[in-house]
Amino acid sequence: MNGFAVVIPCRYASTRLPGKPLREINGRPMLEHVHARAAESSAGEIVVATDDERIAEAAVRFGARVCMTSSEHRSGTDRIAEVCDQLGWDDDRIVVNLQGDEPTMPSALIDQCAGLLEDRFADIATLASPLGTRHDLENQNVVKVVVDRAGNAIYFSRAAIPFERASRGTHEAISIALHHHGIYAYRCGILRKLVSVGPVPLELCEQLEQLRALYLGMTVRVAIPAERPGAGVDTEEDLLVAERALAARAERSDAV
Repeated sequence: MNGFAVVIPCRYASTRLPGKPLREINGRPMLEHVHARAAESSAGEIVVATDDERIAEAAVRFGARVCMTSSEHRSGTDRIAEVCDQLGWDDDRIVVNLQGDEPTMPSALIDQCAGLLEDRFADIATLASPLGTRHDLENQNVVKVVVDRAGNAIYFSRAAIPFERASRGTHEAISIALHHHGIYAYRCGILRKLVSVGPVPLELCEQLEQLRALYLGMTVRVAIPAERPGAGVDTEEDLLVAERALAARAERSDAV
């Protein structure tokens, strides 16, 4: 799978954590940790995509390749599609979208996500884990996905899906829905089709851009990750959790 690329879309603005990609974790900017996870994967190329000079300068300092992209993009998907065009990648090139706030994403999952597109019937690939609790099912900050018997997404939602019309205390919904993780793999041709359409009512309603793919009839393959990834970083509390996780990871590496 060394033919795939990883693109890390980054923007400086964040409502809950301003300057998020440059916030330090154990003395290094978060973006550097994300880039390191990508470098541990089988990716043939890694690109940081941003519209902010501060992020670009920081990325260059730790040796990353940077593509400056438009400040008008509404999503990371749009930003990555611009990278595909800037670098002249052909429609069959596989690209993994590794978000810039995922410093603890295991590199094995980057490879796993890209590998799912070896099946030519899959247009997009992503990962999702079993739900842990009813709170997770009902939590609007936890994106849920339900899949068909082939492992293809039927629907993504922030709501509790499927709805238990006649609950018998067996928690059917918890055993059916999966907790979606925000990592994707696409072929560049699929990315180009997605951005050519623009936002659709379904994704605007739920504020979930992956619903555009389902609206367009694309096949989104979903797999359970080989190991459960840590949460992304959205708040100061998340930053501390990531710091502890990465410190523990470094200790384990030193002990080997």
